[in-house]
Amino acid sequence: MTDPATYLPVLQSGRWFAHLPPDFAQPLLAMAQVRHLQTGEVLFLRGDAPCGLYAVVRGAVSISGTGGRADEARAALLIRLEPPHWFGEISVFDNSARTHDAQATEPTTLLHIPHERLQAWLQAHPQHWHALALLLTDKLRSAFVAMEELALLPAPQRLARRLVMMAEGYGQWTAEGRSRRVLSISQEQLSLMLAISRQTTNQILKDLESRHLVRVQRGELEILDLAALRATCY
Repeated sequence: MTDPATYLPVLQSGRWFAHLPPDFAQPLLAMAQVRHLQTGEVLFLRGDAPCGLYAVVRGAVSISGTGGRADEARAALLIRLEPPHWFGEISVFDNSARTHDAQATEPTTLLHIPHERLQAWLQAHPQHWHALALLLTDKLRSAFVAMEELALLPAPQRLARRLVMMAEGYGQWTAEGRSRRVLSISQEQLSLMLAISRQTTNQILKDLESRHLVRVQRGELEILDLAALRATCY
C-alpha cells in the first residue's frame, strides 16, 4: 500500500494524531510518504542530518545508542516503537543531528514527513508548532519518569513497570483500557532497555512466570494477568 491515507485508521488510534486539529492533520498526511524497512535495516544513525518526522504504522523500530570507549562500548536500547508511535520530532525543532540510532526490528512500514517540506509548512503555519510541541513534551515526561525509576526502584519493579507500559502502548492509544497481551521482545532487548544484566532479567522473569503473571517464549512475552503485574510495580 503506497497511499498514506490507507493508514489513517492506525494513525487515528494514537492519542497525539487523533487530537490534532484537522487543518494540521490533513496537511501532515498529504506530505507523508510511505517507507518500508526490512528487519535490521537502519533508518538513521546518531549524528545523521535531520530527515523528518516518522510514524510507525506496521512493525517496530528500536531507538538505541552506544557509549564508552571503543574497546569497552556498551549498548542501550531506549525504546521499541510500535504503531501508532510518532518519532523524530527533536530534530524538527532544533534542526540538529540525530541523537540516537533507529533500526527496524521486524518488517516495518513508516509514514515519513520529509524535513524540508515540514519545516516550510510550519513556517507558513506557525500556529501549529504548539501541537508538535505536545509530541515532544509527552516524550520528555516519559524520560523523566524513566530517570526517576532508574534512581529509585529496584530492578524487579522497573521490569514490571516497563512490561505494563509496553502492554498499554506507552499510553499512546486513544481507546481507554486497551492493552496488548503478547509483547514481541527478547530477554536480551529487555535487559538493554533497563540497563540490567541478562542473568538478572532472566531471574526476574522466572519469578513472574512462577506467579503466573507472564509466560516467557522465544522472542516474546505473554502477559497472563495484567492487573496483578501492575500491582507488583508499587
